[in-house]
Amino acid sequence: MVFIIWLAIFLPASMARTRGRSAVLWVLVSLFLSPLLAILLLLVLGDVRD
Repeated sequence: MVFIIWLAIFLPASMARTRGRSAVLWVLVSLFLSPLLAILLLLVLGDVRD
């Protein structure tokens, strides 16, 4: 159960923060669509450019 919570909430949030994206938005994407999809999208999108 702890692994599922970590996968769905904490991993996408920390990945989003390190890439300069909204952690809340990506946690919602993870919860409503799929944690795997959110993680893959964050990897593909990469860092925010200024």
